[in-house]
Amino acid sequence: MTAGSATDRAQSWPAPQAIRGRLTAIGWTAGGSGALVVFVAIGFLVPLFAGFHQLTRLALVNGPFVVAYLIVSGLLITKHFGRHARRTLGWVSDRRSPTEREHEQTLRLAIYRVKLDAVAWVIAGAAFGLLDAALFSWGIAALVAGTVWLGGETTCALDYLLYERALRPVTACALAARPTRGCVAPGVRARLAMAWSLGTGVPLLGLLVVGIAGIARPQVHTSAVAAAALFLAGVAWVAGLLATLLAAKAISDPLLGLRIGLDQIERGDLEAHVAVDDGGEVGLLQAGFNHMADGLRERERIRDLFGRQVGEDVARAALIQGVRLGGEEREIAAVFIDLVGFTALSQLVVPVEVMGLLNRFFHVVIDVVEGAGGMVNKFEGDAALCVFGAPVARENPTVDALRAARALAARLTQELPEVDFGIGISAGTAVAGNVGAERRFEYTVIGDPVNEAARLAELAKKRAGRVLASDAALDRAPRAESAGWRMSDSALLRGRSVPTRLGHPEPRPS
Repeated sequence: MTAGSATDRAQSWPAPQAIRGRLTAIGWTAGGSGALVVFVAIGFLVPLFAGFHQLTRLALVNGPFVVAYLIVSGLLITKHFGRHARRTLGWVSDRRSPTEREHEQTLRLAIYRVKLDAVAWVIAGAAFGLLDAALFSWGIAALVAGTVWLGGETTCALDYLLYERALRPVTACALAARPTRGCVAPGVRARLAMAWSLGTGVPLLGLLVVGIAGIARPQVHTSAVAAAALFLAGVAWVAGLLATLLAAKAISDPLLGLRIGLDQIERGDLEAHVAVDDGGEVGLLQAGFNHMADGLRERERIRDLFGRQVGEDVARAALIQGVRLGGEEREIAAVFIDLVGFTALSQLVVPVEVMGLLNRFFHVVIDVVEGAGGMVNKFEGDAALCVFGAPVARENPTVDALRAARALAARLTQELPEVDFGIGISAGTAVAGNVGAERRFEYTVIGDPVNEAARLAELAKKRAGRVLASDAALDRAPRAESAGWRMSDSALLRGRSVPTRLGHPEPRPS
């Protein structure tokens, strides 16, 4: 069973003294109620086998012993269990992680208490059976002992469900501190079977005995049979309902918590967490939910980091389409921006300040480019390649690129006056896709527009306005956009055999 670590979340520490008090109160209440029901049940059953004349004497003899035994056994159990519970829950009092032994004993505390109750009921059945055998008959002794044991089984079943519920806060702490790999408590099927068999099945067995007695002993008064049957039916109804409600609540409450957690996940709150407070199958389900939420949070962190590394559009495309080497031809526009004199600046300024300057520079680049629908494909030292039209297609990537270049130049001039730069824009057909090897690759765009934009950026560093666009880009722009650019001259860019016509942005009226 896996659970969230106690160090990962704020630890809610229960009060051990209050837990022990609740367990003691449950034990005394259930023991007293069970003893009363058994005592009354014997009163209804004795006339079916021994006659009414012995009933009063039996009650007068056994009554004081029942009260005395209940008090003595209750005090002994309370004292012994109190010491055991204090030792077991010492780690809760000290607010530390439990040792392996403390952890195991904490998860089995309900079972340990029920075992003590069961021993007390077994001893009671044997003791009162021997007492009544000596004072009355072996038949009455068998009836008393059997009734005590059957009543004890029903009481212990209810005790376990109540103890387990009272111990849920410390169970949650124990499983948070030391997760288990399997069930350490009865599962759903076992709890429901126990709730029915001991809460309803045992009283029904008593009804069966009453029916057999009524048939086998014709001299028995029908009123005695009817009274015993009605009493046992009432016990079966109350005990069965209580056991079923407790068993159902032990399942429904954690499921409600899981449902609330799923609603949080559905709303996008990946910090959803449920307390693992059950040592059975339900606890495995709670731990599985937390494990799922942890996985979703990790996946979201990876996707966030992935998106920051390669761009949100590339990350989204990779998650939807999968990743594979190779690419496809796309109509794209490329914007290349490069700082002027950055190498000399790096020699004069401490590295921390250089890093801060670069981060401010790239912040403006990313803000402008992504705002225009483009992607900053890669950072190259003091330069950046920005792509429009890949991986997400645009209606007219060239228009987006030209507008972004003008906005980028204006913001850099205003917000980073201490740096100089050159911006080049080109457009055309390029190949966009993943380049590298199966174990390590990156998304990139390869083609003439990228190369041309880089050469134009170098040239723009020496031109007024610091922005140059190629004729290939301006020819693809509609008249409304290209009218804002002026074709001036041509230049033979490095690595090219044909001159490139150059466009400068016209000053826009303020």
